Amino acid sequence: MRSSQFQSDLLQWFHKNARVLPWRSHPTPYNVWISEIMLQQTRVDTVVPYFVRFITELPDVSALSQVEEDKLLKLWQGLGYYNRALNLKKAAKILMETNQGQLPSEIKHLLELPGIGPYSAGAIASIAFGKAVPAVDGNVLRIMARILANREDINNTKNKKHMQEVMAQLVSEKEPGSFNQAMMDLGATICLPNGEPKCSECPIRRHCQANKLGATSEIPVKIQKKVRSVEKKTVFVISSEGQFALKKRKPGGLLPNLWEFPNAEDYLTEKQARDFLSAMGIRVHDMVPIKQSKHVFSHLEWHMKGFFVTATADDRVQSELSWVTGTDIQHQYSIPTVFKAFMEYCKQ
Repeated sequence: MRSSQFQSDLLQWFHKNARVLPWRSHPTPYNVWISEIMLQQTRVDTVVPYFVRFITELPDVSALSQVEEDKLLKLWQGLGYYNRALNLKKAAKILMETNQGQLPSEIKHLLELPGIGPYSAGAIASIAFGKAVPAVDGNVLRIMARILANREDINNTKNKKHMQEVMAQLVSEKEPGSFNQAMMDLGATICLPNGEPKCSECPIRRHCQANKLGATSEIPVKIQKKVRSVEKKTVFVISSEGQFALKKRKPGGLLPNLWEFPNAEDYLTEKQARDFLSAMGIRVHDMVPIKQSKHVFSHLEWHMKGFFVTATADDRVQSELSWVTGTDIQHQYSIPTVFKAFMEYCKQ
């Protein structure tokens, strides 16, 4: 495979077909950084409105470093993987203290910042600073596996390193940012992860060994992941005089520092639920079951049943819960998507 012809074919296609995205219109280091972190594990069409709102509220490293955590998490609500947001603020504070609020241009210094891994560092360095380095994520691994007709496990560490080395040889010296973004767009629109890739529309199909062998549906090879564990929970939407009960999750672990509805491990019967609430200082006036919900994380699933509870007002003082209005829940408190189905019962 001739790298110069590969680059030419890919870049010509990209300059004609590049997706119009807000961070591409103003590819400042800050904008590129925020967009790349948001795009981890998240679709582009989901990220766009979040990015626009985030940049409007926090336009630079200084603003990000000073934002209150609750506001930061509210801006992030719905994107998931909330540690990404917390790491952004940690990195911003480091940049303000050590680099006058500026992102470094070198890979090795980018990798020293919380939340920035090899792919993000490569993307930032190439797109924002013009460094001729690859940005290799799942999309790129899939494309390269097909280009090379590589039948090794795409998640194998040794195989990933090999394809990283191949990409380092392929990346354009003159237009590294465009090259890496072209690979991203190709993986999102042509060399698809699910279903048949659109090989007839692919600008680099003449370089693709899997296409020549008729093996695009077989490549890449992924070894089946372990089955996710399942956790059962009982969730309580507790209402009293137009306010609802929330509690804040602990720092660290899953969904750190976010707000949640009170909940218990396992499925509780109504009697067990009343006993659980009583132990929290809540005296139940009325309690009715509400619809069940399921949420899938990367490594586990939560299966949730719920109760809508009307509590006696006097008991609110005795409990350790925070009581807020439905409007506050919608606009102020950062509640993870896992509880989205239960938020519907708090609308006012």
